[in-house]
Parts: sequence; structure tokens; C-alpha cells
Amino acid sequence: MARFWEHFLLYRDEVLWLTQEHIVMTLTALGLAFVIAVPLGILASRSKALQYPILWLAGLGQTVPSLALLGLLMPLLGIGYPLAIAALTVRALLPILMNTTTGIMNVSDAVIESAKGMGMTRAEILWMVELPLAAPLIAAGVRTAAVQCVSIATLAAFVGAGGLGDLIFQGILEVSTTKLLLGVIPAAVLALGAEFLLGRVEWWITPRGLREA
Repeated sequence: MARFWEHFLLYRDEVLWLTQEHIVMTLTALGLAFVIAVPLGILASRSKALQYPILWLAGLGQTVPSLALLGLLMPLLGIGYPLAIAALTVRALLPILMNTTTGIMNVSDAVIESAKGMGMTRAEILWMVELPLAAPLIAAGVRTAAVQCVSIATLAAFVGAGGLGDLIFQGILEVSTTKLLLGVIPAAVLALGAEFLLGRVEWWITPRGLREA
């Protein structure tokens, strides 16, 4: 451990810079996935005909191995930051999309009928009833996607996009466990931090009567 801290102090500027790159990459992909997945989830919950193809396409992106996904997108985007963001976005889509679809579809029919009885339009029911009730499940999907993105973003180093994967890759090439840990430990801390923070967000937006603690 003493050797690790010696290396951390020696490479701290590089570690901090690459950690920042890792965070920006993850947040960018997560934001894009959210903007794409939530509308698609709403559409899938509204149309039985579109539900299967939308979920199937998102699931396909999830099942393709990460390195293979980078290889498939490389002819379109080249190498570098755009390629890494695109691959991470594809991998983050499914949890958010599925949870959005499920959350909206699980809203009680009695609640919907009550809203209609109050004179609400379909748009008002969506924004004021369905999405607020589905919000905890959507947040759970975002949390799952965030942890996945933090982990998979380490592969961005293989396409020249930076991030903590650079240190992991250097550690492998140099057969240096200490340098490897300089990339692995911050990535693990980021994943745990994302899990904790988004878990608190999920708890906060859950209606008080449904909270377990």
C-alpha cells in the first residue's frame, strides 16, 4: 500500500486529469442515453406494435461485447472521444429504456381513470401522473446505467479516448500492478460513488409512503 501511495503522489496530476476525463465521458454518455431512452420508453409504453422492436434494438446494443461494439462503430466514427461516447451511450440505453417503459405501464389503471375524471388531457396525465410515479424506477435504471458506464469507460483507452483506462492499459503493458491500481481504484471509487449518489436520488424522488427506509 505504501508503494501505491508513492506512485499516486508521483502521478497524481495524471490520475486527477484522467479521472476528470472519465467523469466527463460517463456523464456525457449517460445524459445522451437519458435524452434518447426516456422518449423511446414513453413511445414503447404507448404502442404495443413498437414496444418489441424498440426494446429488441436496445437489447441488441446491450448484448454485443463492449470491444466488439467499439469495433463495429469504428468505421463510422473513427477512433477517439466520439467513438467512446457513442459506444457508452448504446450500452446505457437499455436499463433506462426498460425501466421507463415498465414504470409507465405499471401505473394503476384506477389512477389513470381518476386523472381522466378530473379532466386531464393525455399529455397532462403523462407529465403530472405517469412520469412522477415512474420516476423512482427510471432513476434505478439511470443508476444501473451509470455504474455500467463507469466500468465500460475504462475500455475507451483502447481507442485513444482517454480516461482511467489509460493507466490500466499502461499497467498491463509495463506489468506494473501498482500502476494498474492507479486506474482500477479510482474507477471503482467512481462506480461506488455513482451507485450511492443515484441511490439517494432514487430514494428522494420515491413517494414517502413507498419508501422502505
